[in-house]
Amino acid sequence: MKLLTKLASTLTATLLLATGAQAETKWVMASGYPEDSFFTKNIRQFIEEVETASNGELKIDLRPNGELIKLDAIRRAVQSGQIQIGQIRFGVYGNESAMYTLDSYPNVAGDYESSVRLMEAQKPWFDKVFGEAGMQILSYSPWPGQGFYTKFPVTDGSEFDGVKLRIYSTATQRMGELLGFQATILPFAEVPQAFSTGLIDALFTSGQTGNDIQAWDYVSHFTYTGSMHNKNGMIINKRALGALDEELQAIIVAAGEKATTRAYEMSKVAGEKSVQVLKDNGMTVTNASPELLARLAEVGEQMIGEWSAEASEDELAVLEAYKASAQ
Repeated sequence: MKLLTKLASTLTATLLLATGAQAETKWVMASGYPEDSFFTKNIRQFIEEVETASNGELKIDLRPNGELIKLDAIRRAVQSGQIQIGQIRFGVYGNESAMYTLDSYPNVAGDYESSVRLMEAQKPWFDKVFGEAGMQILSYSPWPGQGFYTKFPVTDGSEFDGVKLRIYSTATQRMGELLGFQATILPFAEVPQAFSTGLIDALFTSGQTGNDIQAWDYVSHFTYTGSMHNKNGMIINKRALGALDEELQAIIVAAGEKATTRAYEMSKVAGEKSVQVLKDNGMTVTNASPELLARLAEVGEQMIGEWSAEASEDELAVLEAYKASAQ
């Protein structure tokens, strides 16, 4: 009898362990940014919150820095179910819709408060487009404000004529051209070599990117303009999300909302720290002059006019909603 009781207890324990093992779900997440990036740190915190709130029911294996999937391929990987979740940069898809580059136009959303309002105006459009493609956006993360990296001091921008500038999107390429630059789109990884070979002489990007490539090895001045706060997005495969119980789905969505709020604060701090690193490495850091800001504003207005001419009715409605939110 004692032997039967012992066998029954052992069988019960084994079944409980098996049930627990079956209950645990493992996901893979891809990101294009290194561990020390605030984007990755924010994702790590998101994962910790999900795993803690779910009592380990969901485990998320983050693969950062493009080690599993390159940044521009992450959206497709999530959509196809190759991975369940990932972080993208919206501007990568600017050739598909004008909406993806709206936050890449100078002075459209030149500060964080404006960036939040633009994000809120864009949400319904993004929800619809990504939803129809089988995905859901969990969180938004803004880049810090940006500026010009040059080998010379910048006053009113007249110094830009003919200078070879590296930028990262069709929108910033157009901005560079209107400012007089010879603008070239190059991937982040190719920037050091481009400087070394003379392909570029200047950059327009954030302080963080300047840190990542050690810009002080190539240029001497950083002129901060703010100008724009491009966004990244955390996206999830809707089938994968829907396969979870409702309580766990709610945990993930809530953690995503918290990640958005946290991202804006982390972006501000990261921007300030990255600019200090530039100073610490001997670069001259200045704020853009009123003359340069006025020129950027003119360029921004021209670009928005061009954007509006190509935008759909739905996209124009987003821009109007954003403008109305400022009143």
